[in-house]
Amino acid sequence: MVDTPSAQTHERSIVVLISGSGTNLQALIDARNTSALPSTNISLVLSNRRAAYGLTRATQADPPIPTAYLGLQPYLKANPGKTREDYDREVARIVVKERPDLVVLAGWMHIMGDGFLDVVNGDVPYHGDERGTKPIPVINLHPALPGAFDGAHAIERAYEAFQKGEIKHSGVMVHRVVKEVDRGAPVLVREVEILPEEPIAAFEDRLHKVEWKIIVEGTAKVLDEVAPMKSVS
Repeated sequence: MVDTPSAQTHERSIVVLISGSGTNLQALIDARNTSALPSTNISLVLSNRRAAYGLTRATQADPPIPTAYLGLQPYLKANPGKTREDYDREVARIVVKERPDLVVLAGWMHIMGDGFLDVVNGDVPYHGDERGTKPIPVINLHPALPGAFDGAHAIERAYEAFQKGEIKHSGVMVHRVVKEVDRGAPVLVREVEILPEEPIAAFEDRLHKVEWKIIVEGTAKVLDEVAPMKSVS
């Protein structure tokens, strides 16, 4: 059945930042333009690791998704005198030029400095005097509950804490990105049980399956807030 013009909707756009295999990215790819993530296009996948398999997932998608690569150390080597803060701003410039409705950090293993948010929020120009016309929201997927195990190796730290009897369960959250690491307001939170005598690999496998669901749900929720679908006549 062909949609009539009154039923057509404006397509929303997201940029996804990755560092690794891209299983969370794949969840977004599979969900785009379905009932889980309607009228949504991934306009760019950016990686800070050249060998990240997520880049291959993007190029093999149907239709293919444009990709970009910008690594911290290669950037610093190619730009003497530049700093990590300059790198973060450059990542933001790449993102802002796409003019997305939302930026999703899906396994992005690099802690952003203030420069990134300054550019995507429109507080600092991304090129010459050009700056974003409105702040672009940024969300992050983090494999821990709010206020617990901020930063890297959250899964391993939670598992160890469970073995010591310090916690009874862990979880996954999608949260808004602010200048304090993993401290932005939660968008969605899901608890994940850790079973007694369960190997860490089994716990991690179950947790990742929750991640694949919550990253789609969190993306859809924020898109509905900032870029609600509107009928186009």
